Amino acid sequence: MRNQHLRRDRTALPSLTQPWAALAAALVLPAGCANQIADTDLTNVVNDGSGSTVTWRLTCHPPGGTHPNPEAACRALETNGATALPSVPGDKACAQIYGGPETASITGTWQGEQIMSSFARNDGCQINRWKLMEGLLPPGGS
Repeated sequence: MRNQHLRRDRTALPSLTQPWAALAAALVLPAGCANQIADTDLTNVVNDGSGSTVTWRLTCHPPGGTHPNPEAACRALETNGATALPSVPGDKACAQIYGGPETASITGTWQGEQIMSSFARNDGCQINRWKLMEGLLPPGGS
């Protein structure tokens, strides 16, 4: 009698799991999005201007690595990466102001794409890029 009860419960289980299978199917990521989530692995080298450098590794989704605040770093990338990671076009007019001696380089994979991005604080455009990436980069300025 007891074994019959177990068999009856086991046959009922597949019908209980069917709604979960439908939910899992509905949570499929849009095309291209899976690579963006899986492929964020960056190395960030920051020079404070006096020759002292620090190197951090960052992964996102979930945030991790050796970066001191990976959540803020991933948030900065998500919010401003598309704007701030590309270099400033050579023909763009930038205010000739000095923001500090700090420099940084970010290399690796972001959203499934290889990137190599350099940052400085030697003119208005570069200062703006740096500010957009604060969280990934430390606050700058002398």
